[in-house]
Amino acid sequence: MHQDELSPETYKWAHEMLQIGNRAVKRAQEENRKKGVPNVYSFNGHIYYELPNGELTREDPYKPKEQI
Repeated sequence: MHQDELSPETYKWAHEMLQIGNRAVKRAQEENRKKGVPNVYSFNGHIYYELPNGELTREDPYKPKEQI
């Protein structure tokens, strides 16, 4: 085996860690939705907010509205 090759055990471990991380993220997203907290994502260098109603927006829901 070359030094830069990974063992099957390493691939199995990495896959298990990925599954654990994915489950944790899904749980956190659901908890945020239940509590009415927006989920925040970054796509192609842009920040998007998923509002509790499922709408995606680039407008920061935490930014105070300008006073008139």
